[in-house]
Amino acid sequence: MLENSPTVFDPSWDPFAPDAIHRLAQLYGSPLLIVDAERLRERYRRLADALPGVQLHFALKPLPHRAVVEVLRDEGASFDLATNGEVDLVRRAKVAPERCIHTHPIKRDGDIRTALAAGVDTFVVDNPDEVRKFAKYRGQAGLLIRVAFRNPGAVCDLSRKFGCDPGEVEDLIGLAASLDVRVRGLSFHVGSQAPDPAMHVEAIEACAGLIARSAANDLALEILDIGGGFPADYREPMMPIERFCAPIRAALAALPYGVRAIAEPGRTIVAPSAIGVSTVMGRAKRGDRWWYYLDDGLYGSYSGRLYDHANYPIEALNGGTQRVPSVLAGPTCDSIDVIEEDIALPLLAIGDRVVGRSMGAYTWASASDFNFFPKATVLVVDRGRLLDGSDEA
Repeated sequence: MLENSPTVFDPSWDPFAPDAIHRLAQLYGSPLLIVDAERLRERYRRLADALPGVQLHFALKPLPHRAVVEVLRDEGASFDLATNGEVDLVRRAKVAPERCIHTHPIKRDGDIRTALAAGVDTFVVDNPDEVRKFAKYRGQAGLLIRVAFRNPGAVCDLSRKFGCDPGEVEDLIGLAASLDVRVRGLSFHVGSQAPDPAMHVEAIEACAGLIARSAANDLALEILDIGGGFPADYREPMMPIERFCAPIRAALAALPYGVRAIAEPGRTIVAPSAIGVSTVMGRAKRGDRWWYYLDDGLYGSYSGRLYDHANYPIEALNGGTQRVPSVLAGPTCDSIDVIEEDIALPLLAIGDRVVGRSMGAYTWASASDFNFFPKATVLVVDRGRLLDGSDEA
């Protein structure tokens, strides 16, 4: 991946430092999403060390970019896919299909066929209709039954939309058996940006009981997918990943013999590994505040302010010490396109840069080109070099 990558700045530079940001903006314009490959590796390794023996399937959804996939592929990551586009992305990144699972609980027949054709053969289901869809693929596919564990403490409670009640698991396993469809294990997702590991532990313990009961009925389940939800820091620091995972590790140690644990991390790896860079394209003094209009906004990389409820640390590269009450607005003609209503910033000029930190997850991925303002250009940088594939999804 690196052989033909251009060198864009000194390899000793931190790609998130002002000199590197200015250099990349000069070369590639604005807005940008700058991803640091070394930070990706470091975040992946920290989580892997915190959950030894757990196979980490990076969830593409937060940052579905080929160069990101390739960096994590080379670190040994497996991958969590949910759509035909994600199946195609890992194929183009030359990821072995046995390193992938398909976790969308609701699928069209064409989605199943596309994944199977690519060699992906493990799927998630959570209701009888989904189990029945696999009757004609018996012998080709194995299932994980997704169990719901509501978590109002998570930023996004993903068990509201998906997952069966724990009391329904036995019936779903029985239905699959009657159709001669193989159930390989269970899965759950306690929600995005979980504040603490308590719900992970509760879900693991509940699933351990379900797996034990299944074994007593002569069906050995071999996989427990503990989902994602591992936190990342935004404006408020979260629990360090090592501390977060310690009780999870202890709970996994009590799983029945022969059960293998996997996980679906996304945000915790990519959120701190990228920054958003935008440029002031206009300004106006309105009342006692300066309004700064950026070339990126809520319809672009800051989409996560709405969809993901994320509060990104934002700063100006202009190093002035005096701060004035300011408003940061996006470029579109829509009045909802306001990033920050009240932020203290130096007095900025047209052309100055504004940087959002911890912007790797659910930003560019959920951005649009509304009003024909283009999405940010993604640059994945590795020790001063731009990785091949950084300019495409």
